[in-house]
Amino acid sequence: MFFETSTRTQASFELAGKRLGADVINLLMQASSIRKGETLIDTALTLNAMHPDLLVVRHPSSGAADLLAQKVNCSVINAGDGHHEHPTQALLDALTIRRRKGRLQRLIIAICGDIAHSRVARSNILLLGKTENRIRLIGPATLMPSKIDEWGVEVYDDMTDGLKEADVVMMLRLQKERMDGGFIPSEREYFYRYGLDLTKLSHAKDDAIVMHPGPMNRGIEIDGAIADDINHSVIEEQVEMGVAIRMAIMHLLTQSQDHSDPPLA
Repeated sequence: MFFETSTRTQASFELAGKRLGADVINLLMQASSIRKGETLIDTALTLNAMHPDLLVVRHPSSGAADLLAQKVNCSVINAGDGHHEHPTQALLDALTIRRRKGRLQRLIIAICGDIAHSRVARSNILLLGKTENRIRLIGPATLMPSKIDEWGVEVYDDMTDGLKEADVVMMLRLQKERMDGGFIPSEREYFYRYGLDLTKLSHAKDDAIVMHPGPMNRGIEIDGAIADDINHSVIEEQVEMGVAIRMAIMHLLTQSQDHSDPPLA
């Protein structure tokens, strides 16, 4: 159930389900009964009557997946809810880091860009913060969440300082669809100050890896030469790991499913 457009996440969940032998149904929510006025809960109850084993949900409202999990008798997987979280993205990012760096602890991880509107950033901060990593958030003050000083992270407004000796550089997309004001002067100015290019990346460690959850805006948050650099970029590997992680989640939830108390992933 994807109430927002998606390419990577939706396709990887579908592929993961099919590789596990599941019958996968993609519901086109833009053409569903919700367009006719049906509520999210009524839609969930209708689907629940069909006895699915799993529901994969992406929704523009924070907490939507949790609400659905309370109304259905199957497992609900959060594929992204509003500004809140994107847990499977954080898991695939962690797996990618583990494969490329050989460990998932005591690393300097820089998350750069539109932190305020990014559910990817929030989930990665939660996950990577549990394994003794130093997490740095880099971006303009207008794109930082409120009360950022309570998150247990280091905050920088300068890429040169923030990327110094970083092991992992995670770039984020400017989420214009969630912006309702002038958060940046211009895209050109944003790239000059916060877009990742070779000069800025040179301040990170020589073996630093570059990540991006996609879709990328080349020339705005990342230079095309960096995105395609096989020595640093692991963006394609992130996509590959996405299928593996989502297969694992689906398998674990269906194998251990207790219909009296369905879990939320």
